[in-house]
Parts: sequence; C-alpha cells; structure tokens
Amino acid sequence: MLFNSIDFTIFLPIVFLIYWLLNSHLRAQNLFVAISSYVFYGWWDYRFLFLIFFSTVVDFFIAKNIQKSRDPKVRKLLLICSLFTNLGLLGVFKYYNFFVENFNQAFTFLGYHVNGSSLNIVLPVGISFYTFQTLSYTIDVYRSKLQPTHNFVSFAAFVSFFPQLVAGPIERATNLLPQFYKSRKFEYTNAVDGLRQILWGLFKKMVIADNCALYADMIFNNSESYSGSTLALGAVFFAFQIYGDFSGYSDIAIGTSRLFGFNLMQNFAFPYFSRDVAEFWRRWHISLSTWFRDYLYIPLGGSRSHKVRNVFVIFLVSGFWHGANWTFIIWGAINALYFIPLLLAKRNRVNTSIVAENKRLPSPKELFNIITTFSLVTIAWVFFRAESVSHALIFIRDMFSLDLLSLPVYSIRKLIYPIVVLLAFFVVVEWFGRKDKYAIENLLKNKFTPIRWAFYTLIIFLIGMYMQTEETPFIYFQF
Repeated sequence: MLFNSIDFTIFLPIVFLIYWLLNSHLRAQNLFVAISSYVFYGWWDYRFLFLIFFSTVVDFFIAKNIQKSRDPKVRKLLLICSLFTNLGLLGVFKYYNFFVENFNQAFTFLGYHVNGSSLNIVLPVGISFYTFQTLSYTIDVYRSKLQPTHNFVSFAAFVSFFPQLVAGPIERATNLLPQFYKSRKFEYTNAVDGLRQILWGLFKKMVIADNCALYADMIFNNSESYSGSTLALGAVFFAFQIYGDFSGYSDIAIGTSRLFGFNLMQNFAFPYFSRDVAEFWRRWHISLSTWFRDYLYIPLGGSRSHKVRNVFVIFLVSGFWHGANWTFIIWGAINALYFIPLLLAKRNRVNTSIVAENKRLPSPKELFNIITTFSLVTIAWVFFRAESVSHALIFIRDMFSLDLLSLPVYSIRKLIYPIVVLLAFFVVVEWFGRKDKYAIENLLKNKFTPIRWAFYTLIIFLIGMYMQTEETPFIYFQF
C-alpha cells in the first residue's frame, strides 16, 4: 500500500479511529497495530507475510533464550542463528541472482563455461529495513543493552509497525519497543504536528520527486542524445528526486506515527545544506548510517584501528545494501573516497552545527562549500541512477564535455520552467526551516493565522496541481 494512494487515504482514517476507540486497552491497541500493519504489508503481496512473521518469531524466541543463558558460547551461538536466519533470507531474495550471475561471468572470463541457475523470485518490499530492525534487537539483547520482551504481540507490532515498515526509518528496539509498553493518550498538538509533517512529506514526494523524475528519466534514458549541460541538469533533477522521494517517505512515516502517539527518529536533517561529505552522511538516511556505525564500524575497530579500511568497508556494504548491482557498490566506493581524506585530515567532524546558524544567509565560504558538496554528491548519484556501470561512466564523460557550460537543449529548457520555480520554492522553505526536524515544523507558526493557513492551502493546491495521474512507488521500495 502506497502512502500516496487512494487505498492509504481510506486505510489511515479507519485505523486511526478504531485505534483511539481502544484508548484504554493497551493490549488491544497493540494487537490492532500489528493486525493493521499486516494488512498494510499484505496489500502489496500477502504471500510474503510469512517472511516477516517468521523473522519475528525467530528473533522473539532467540532473544529470550540469549537472556536466559549464562554460557557465553551458547549466547554467541544463538546470536549467530539470528544473523544466519535473517541475513540468509535477505541473501536469497536480494543477492542470490547477483552472486550467481557474477560467478558465471568470472568463470566465462577464465575460459570455463559454468551455468549456475538463477531464481525467478520477487524481492519482498521492505525486507532490508525490517531485517536490520530485528537484527538490532537481537544484537542489543546479546550485548545486554536491552531486556528482551516477553510480549509477543508488542514485539510483532514493533517489527511490522506500518508507518515505517517498508522504507524506514530503521528503528532501534531501544527507542520504539518501549513505546508499545506505555499507555498512549491522544494529544491534539501531536496529531496536528503529525498532519503538518505528512503534508510536507506528500509535497516532497508528489510535487518535487515525481516531477523531477519525469525529466531525470527523460535525460538518463536518452543520455546519448543530450549535451553536457543537459546531462548535468538530469543529474541535478535525480538528486532532488531521490531526496524528495526518500525524505518525503520518512516525513510521512514519522508524521503518521505521531497520529498514533509514537515518536520515530529523524531520518533526514537537510543533507543538501551540508558543507562537506562527512556532514552530508550525518544528515542523510540517519537511521541506516547510525546502524552501520553501531553494528559494523565500531565492532570492526572504529577509529581506533584500521579506520580507513573500516570506513571503506562501511561504504561498500552500504552500497551493497541498496541493491545487488555493481552501480551501487561503486556509488558506495566513491562516497568512501570523498570521506577518507576528511577522516585522515581529522576534518570529518568540523561541521557539526547548523549551517549559517542564527543568520538568514550563508557566508560566501559556506555557500561555496554547500555547492561543492552538492556537486560531489550529485556526481556519485549518477551511478545510483544509471542502468549499468558503463552507462554511468559514459554519462559522466559526456557530462564533462566541452558543452557543459552551454545552455541545456531547447526541447528540455522549454519544459522545465515550472519545476525550476518549484525547486526554488522548495529550497527556500527548507532553508528557513533547517533548524527544525522538518522544514515547516515552525515555519510561520508565530505569524497571523490566516497567513499560516494560506501557506498550507498553497501546499495542498500545488500537490493537487502537480500530482501524477498514476500512483508512483517510492524509490526505496526496491531496497
């Protein structure tokens, strides 16, 4: 079920009303959340409900037995069982064909004919997200950072919580699971704030991302026909498409959670205003970045030993997490190459405060750093979007041709004026809201009420005017 679908527009109010009618019954509320979440997920393909239920059962009982055991070897064996089960399922559904195809190609290159069979299977939506969520629970119990729950319904609701089930944020059990133990009361201010964040998320997705996608697809799919400046424009459109699409999903997920009395972690913190790549990765997909930091980077040794190797491993794994394709792995490697010089120069934590804090505009130096960082990130995004490594390399080669500084081709130029104006509006709103958790959290809050409502009406009008006639899936559904 898509957040930007008619189905969800009907689903959400019904679930909201029934949920709060059960206000005085915590167990009933949690059971209803779990059932609703399974309906939400099963709307896509009910056959894969078994996978999420299986992961839930496995980690629920393994965590309980980890706590019971005092034998370190048994505890470690149980943890390995959890890792093997969850990563095994992820590996079969997401990576099996990738390894088989590359295995066949490697032996063909060496002059041997090997015919490893691939599997004709569909990638379950959200499997990368809920797998990491359940794994963090088991690992935290193993590390004695969390007491395992003995309430299966609460745990099932935590794993399958529908607002963030399909594309995050990847919540830690230490944050989200305890919220299922506490009684929740409807709070008008939280609900209004949630609706406001949902509105901004829908604007990001349906106005910014979906309209940028039209031109990004046009340019990437016909890249051999366009000038360098037009290709650069396509790369910029994709940069805004993926940001609007993914952060828009996160905003809708977080806002929807607030309607039900839950608080999820911030997943994006205005990453395109970053002054270096290290700051960008502290602000982009925060739940995944911190997951890799806590469960992979630090166990590898963190910054204490082999820090360059550890950083490179993290970025390669992050790329591979996004998809079973060499384009994603190279995208991760490029970001590692951006990051490592900052790490070696001990400048990876120079920019930790809000850019242009307490100022309306950035300084010339800050503006230069923002533009430079955005440009580097956008070049890397070409590999993320391209159909193959060769396509990405040719795209970048042609983009940096002699006509890079020329005007984009007229056929594109005459079409893009509305989206350029919308992007300018979007960037301005994000800039003035950059100190908050989402751009319009406090924007115009102290202004005359009709002005504030006029602004919200404008957002709704733009969504209605620029929304696509067909439902468009979120990019990260494929991961």
